[in-house]
Amino acid sequence: MTSFATHIDGRPATAEELAPLAFAGFAHFTAAQVRDGRVRGLDLHLRRLRLASEELFGRALPDDRVRALLRAAIEDGPQDHSLTATVYSRAGEFTAAGTDTEPAVLVRTGPASSGPEGPLSLATVEHERDLPAVKHVGEVAKTRLLRQAVARGFDDAAFVDRRGRLSEATIWNLAFWDGSAVVWPVADVLAGTTMSIVRRQLDRLGVPQHEREVTPADLPTLSGAVVMNSWTPGIPVHRIGSTPLPEAPPFLDLLHKAYEAEPLVRP
Repeated sequence: MTSFATHIDGRPATAEELAPLAFAGFAHFTAAQVRDGRVRGLDLHLRRLRLASEELFGRALPDDRVRALLRAAIEDGPQDHSLTATVYSRAGEFTAAGTDTEPAVLVRTGPASSGPEGPLSLATVEHERDLPAVKHVGEVAKTRLLRQAVARGFDDAAFVDRRGRLSEATIWNLAFWDGSAVVWPVADVLAGTTMSIVRRQLDRLGVPQHEREVTPADLPTLSGAVVMNSWTPGIPVHRIGSTPLPEAPPFLDLLHKAYEAEPLVRP
């Protein structure tokens, strides 16, 4: 019988050690915070996985099947936790094989998180993600740029595209405040599920929202900025590049109010 070895640091790897590495490969994913066994924006997570699978694999699992897989993992863990669902090709990457088989799903849970407290400072770096509309894995540049930003004295990095527009941050969407309306930067970005939750709830609350291009030169005219992702609907940003940004507690409160208005749903 032929056997093969998988070692980490010279010893056999455990399943616990290998689980984080499941993010590597030809795959895409969604991340959510589970509270009381429920998630916000379930329809958005399902839509994200469905559209990304169609983009990468030419096919997608039925939503009911994905819901069942999410439910099984949620029921197997504590009531409050972080969840990541990764959809991948069983044939792996760097091969044309596997186009005739349906993708597989790995669901991983871990400790619940609300993200850093903030406020954060963001270095500006020129960068554009490949396939920005897909939340895909293997983006080595984001970790490299984060670490470079921290080495320069910042907390994280914000991306500026080739046209000079602010787009998103390493693992965050950006949102701005002009004093009366929420401003969403126009650029090629990943539409985060939290961002989408907040946008539809702001609509229901009657809060003005605008979409426009935002450049670093525009920052002094704005009244606040935040980053958001699956951890939180808003962490304040007090500096982007060399430009300070004012505190905007009403803006932050508004984003959290909108997020909390979204019902929690069991898969």
